[in-house]
Amino acid sequence: MQSVMIVIFEKKYLQELYVNGRTTSKKHRFQPDIVVRYVKVINTMKNQKDVTGLAKIGSLHYEHLKGDKRGYSSVRVNDQYRVEFTEEIVAGQEIATICNITELSNHYN
Repeated sequence: MQSVMIVIFEKKYLQELYVNGRTTSKKHRFQPDIVVRYVKVINTMKNQKDVTGLAKIGSLHYEHLKGDKRGYSSVRVNDQYRVEFTEEIVAGQEIATICNITELSNHYN
């Protein structure tokens, strides 16, 4: 059995966006094309064995963040938005990377 990345949503609105395509939170409203791209990025993450797979997909611009976001990584949804997440390696029968999706952010704000 091939291991795949386990994705956990830290915030309810992020899971709602992924599962329902929209969120009940008025604070977190996104254009439909952003939601479609977000779902595609999460599906891509889920289909990777680990984060090294993300680095091989140039359009995602996978990176470790710096400064006040140190300890977080991100992948791009588009030129304006990114998914920020934490990474954790869990040893066991197989090594899995758990990506805790922390934020869908407009990284110019």
